[in-house]
Amino acid sequence: MWKTYPPASIYNLLPQEELKTEKPPRHVNIFLFFKEQVKQEAQLNKGTNKTMGPPKVEVPSPKRFLLKHSNEPKLAEHVTEKPATYVACGKQRKPPVPPKSDNPLRSIQRSSKDFIKSNAIETITAMPKKPQPICADTRNGDKKPLEPSGLVPKYVKKKDYGQMPGYLQQRKEEVRRAQEEYESYVKEHLQQRAMKQLSEEERQTILQGLKENWGELHHQFQGLSVITDTLPKRLRKERLELEMKQLEKDIELIERHKTIYVANN
Repeated sequence: MWKTYPPASIYNLLPQEELKTEKPPRHVNIFLFFKEQVKQEAQLNKGTNKTMGPPKVEVPSPKRFLLKHSNEPKLAEHVTEKPATYVACGKQRKPPVPPKSDNPLRSIQRSSKDFIKSNAIETITAMPKKPQPICADTRNGDKKPLEPSGLVPKYVKKKDYGQMPGYLQQRKEEVRRAQEEYESYVKEHLQQRAMKQLSEEERQTILQGLKENWGELHHQFQGLSVITDTLPKRLRKERLELEMKQLEKDIELIERHKTIYVANN
């Protein structure tokens, strides 16, 4: 950059040095740096999960073919070691287990029971297991055991199921006792006020007395004069007729009804 002077200045004739200006460093976005880093990492891990194309593995040799039963697990070989004879704590080691070829004593021989056959018979004759009851409580068919779900009526298995509770029995007994006391009181009160039934002897006695009274009145009525020209004669005749009619009604009533009750009062 040149330094400028006025046009009439003599300094314009002198050569001047060019002034250089320093530019600030270029702005680099930090996200671009991470972007490049992500690209590099993706490029490094790009071929780790490939599934297409021939795999780069070691080709097996024809001499190393797979043998039969080579992949089956093998048990460790049993090494028979002779037990060392030594004495520990004042006791000698017990003798080893006899081999299979030795014949056991008669007292400890195995029983003649065929366990395989007996187990097979028990399995065949055994009852099949019942399936566990389940319930589906959602529309998607989710299942759960039925017994702890609360749908099984376990209360019917209680000893006192279907029986009346104790307090209700006590209340029922109290009501029954009160009813019996009330009925006994009413019965006693009715018996006190009840009518007395006449026996057959009493009935015949009363009937015979009424007939005798009617006979006496009839005898008096027959003894009246034919002409009732006075008032006392007429009144006496009417009184006898009324009394005879009343006795006739009473006699007819007692003869018609065999059972007769008489009030105490």
